[in-house]
Amino acid sequence: MINSRIAEIFRSIAMYLDAKGVEFKPRAYQKAAQSLETLEKDLKEIYKEGGLKALAEIPGVGKSLASKIKEYLETGQIAEYENLKKELPVDMEELAKIEGLGPKTIFILYEKLKIKNISDLERALEKHQIRNLEGFGEKSEENLELALEFFKKSAGRFLLGEIYDEALKLKNDLAKVKGVSKIEIAGSIRRFKETIGDIDILAVSSNPIELMNRFISLENVAEVYMKGKTKSALRLIKGIDVDLRVVPLKSWGSALNYFTGSKEHNIALREIAKSKGLKLNEYGLFKIKNNQEIQIAGETEKELYFALKMNYIEPEMRENTGEIELALAHRLPKLVKLEDIKGDLQVHSNWSDGKFSMEEMVEQALKLNYQYLLFTDHSKSLGIANGMNEEKVLKQMSFIDKLNQKYRGKIKILKGIELNILKDGRVDISDKILEKLDIVGASIHSYFRMTKNEMTNRIKKAMANKNIDIIFHPTGRLLLQREAYEVDMEELFKYAQKTKTIFEINASYERLDLSDNLIRLGSIYNVLFSLGTDSHYLKQLNNMIFGVGQARRGWLSKEKVINSKNSKELIDFIENK
Repeated sequence: MINSRIAEIFRSIAMYLDAKGVEFKPRAYQKAAQSLETLEKDLKEIYKEGGLKALAEIPGVGKSLASKIKEYLETGQIAEYENLKKELPVDMEELAKIEGLGPKTIFILYEKLKIKNISDLERALEKHQIRNLEGFGEKSEENLELALEFFKKSAGRFLLGEIYDEALKLKNDLAKVKGVSKIEIAGSIRRFKETIGDIDILAVSSNPIELMNRFISLENVAEVYMKGKTKSALRLIKGIDVDLRVVPLKSWGSALNYFTGSKEHNIALREIAKSKGLKLNEYGLFKIKNNQEIQIAGETEKELYFALKMNYIEPEMRENTGEIELALAHRLPKLVKLEDIKGDLQVHSNWSDGKFSMEEMVEQALKLNYQYLLFTDHSKSLGIANGMNEEKVLKQMSFIDKLNQKYRGKIKILKGIELNILKDGRVDISDKILEKLDIVGASIHSYFRMTKNEMTNRIKKAMANKNIDIIFHPTGRLLLQREAYEVDMEELFKYAQKTKTIFEINASYERLDLSDNLIRLGSIYNVLFSLGTDSHYLKQLNNMIFGVGQARRGWLSKEKVINSKNSKELIDFIENK
């Protein structure tokens, strides 16, 4: 979508201006970028219908930046951005992905060491040049080395949530082509993997040539690698590769299974087929008779698994981490579904760092048919997020009482907070206030580099507080940006048996924290989980699908997810826990 591309350019302009020491303008560009990303309508449509005036009326844009959007829509570029790149010839977007490198730091590295890109940074680190710069030192250099190693490990990957809507739009556009009877997104997107390498689309079509012509002529295509009757490949402007394959109907299920993966799951299935004297590949499941291959299954995925005497395995589970054995024993769990979720248990408003009012967030939640919404604005020690002190918390609680009167019978608005767990494990709001709230969450926002033992004890101290119900984003990871901090999650899960603490699966696609393997580990200790989108924008409330996907990857049934309870059941559960 063009909105996200212009938002990316605005963010880059902000970074270049910030690096040069320009005041005020970077913030304006950042604010406009945030607004563009949350727009429901395409900028092309807005401009076509209302011209420059309509663009200027977009919140956070204004007349000046509207002209920049107009310039991009008409020419495909923004002159200011091109000029800034010439004035400061550094790969700002790439370098800024390294944790610890902000615009001003990038400018210093360029000015002192002529570092323009990742390769230059790597060479400077190898020569230990950065530690000698004023304001850096050995520890800063060591942290940059770790951050660079993490970046290189993540190279070529995209966040699931960055790609999901675009992949869905591709699928829906191609589904309209005459002759297409089946079409599906396969690969790691279908498995709801946290990060994505490419997009795989599978189709059945009686008119494959027309389908391929439509595929390579999509408006967001940057380069076409190949075009054929049964397979074509291209790269989108966003930088991700897409493969489209057309398969015969009789092979649809086996092809979908094969191209969904994972590789390890597929290998295990082929071994099971082989043990039964059968042959499994992307074309079907075959028995061999008189040296002839006779297809016995493959038109649907379910018949494929049933022919192998297994339960059908949901795509999110297909990682060969024990699901094969459970399917053979007919003991697979019934996974939680999006429609099981009755409400969102982590939402922010403009009482702290959210961008929308409580009423606006509630109205959006009503569109999702939610029974309840938990507001968890930040507490006072997180100044950067406009955290609330005790007095403000009480005012918000009074305001929520009024909202509950207004929305009586439609939705229950729950009083909550996201406490900041301090370095010593204490929290920054008094118990006297906390016990008045419906549900209390707590999380780590600082001192990420503590030892594993220190961090574990820090969180355990917070868990011991009888007023704290949920630990939000428990490992602190930011996908493709920051590793999780060192913490013994098994020890926390064991301790939760005593404290009855719930652990969040954060549905923000930048976090998806907890990871699937930790969710499975928590289940062993009978831990319960909550799902929260961590929304700061209206649009982010739709991210619950990614939290559910992560819960399914962790093999959770709805009984393990407290959001599956209705509002009365949830409050009773929290009070009695």
